[in-house]
Amino acid sequence: MRIHTARLTAGFLLACALAATDTGNAATSATPATSTAPATASTASSLEAEQEAAFKAAKAVQKAGPADIPLRDQAHLKLPEGYIWVPTPAAAQLMRSMGNRTDDTFIGAIFPADDNADWMAVVKFVKEGYIKDDDAKDWNADDLLKSLKEGTEAANEERAKRGIPAIEVTGWAQKPQYEAATHRLVWSALSKKKGDTGDRQGVNYNTYALGREGYLSLNLITNAKDLDTYKPDAAKLLAALQYDDGKKYADFNSSTDKVAAYGLAALVAGVAVKKLGIFALALAFLAKFAKIAVVAGGAAIWGVAKIFKKKNPEA
Repeated sequence: MRIHTARLTAGFLLACALAATDTGNAATSATPATSTAPATASTASSLEAEQEAAFKAAKAVQKAGPADIPLRDQAHLKLPEGYIWVPTPAAAQLMRSMGNRTDDTFIGAIFPADDNADWMAVVKFVKEGYIKDDDAKDWNADDLLKSLKEGTEAANEERAKRGIPAIEVTGWAQKPQYEAATHRLVWSALSKKKGDTGDRQGVNYNTYALGREGYLSLNLITNAKDLDTYKPDAAKLLAALQYDDGKKYADFNSSTDKVAAYGLAALVAGVAVKKLGIFALALAFLAKFAKIAVVAGGAAIWGVAKIFKKKNPEA
């Protein structure tokens, strides 16, 4: 089994290149439009070459389930059959080629082996300390949504500086749910380009597994209309994340261990959004096998994501 990419249409790739060069073009608006054509073509070619190199690197290190994937010194992912794991640094290279920044919390990415499945999942570990979960008893979904919207609006200022269109949160795809017994959190918000009157919306399905020293996050990105189809995949992968002995939430020692500066609600909106840049939103797929992703927080970048697909075992 191997991963290969589906070709993006020339029109879509050109549109992305134009978006990436809007800021520079604005500074030289007096230049005739025809003079920008070679630069635009060059940008599109460079972008495609960068993506091809990233996908080649990802293919070289991919692991197909079933497989036991170590996640730092914290946990293991019992990757089920039908899924493909790409570790960092190849996964980080892949994300950068899509236009998304990564940091030292990023571990890798998961893709479906199914040719017809349109999603990807990003796995991180944030070592912020033990996160108290008692605020989950009292949180209000409406208040959390308001905070999420405000944080997104504030991040639009950074997008504007980069010549990137603003986005807005339109509502919950799934209200925050926390299972105290397993220390698992799930929530999902809908997003779209600000002011867009169409029905195309993106969604990130955010799942978290709390541990002794921080939390693992598994963020599934897909089209909003397909979320219900792929929720079982997110649930299956979240259940496959298991902390090692000594790193579990129940192993917390109040005498020696660090406690995070924020509570569980901050993983939905608030401090974590601004401080850690963990809040991510994806816009709708603009064409089959192509999507626009926006990663918000400290910085927001547009990117093109190609889909990993299954081929014959010996291909």
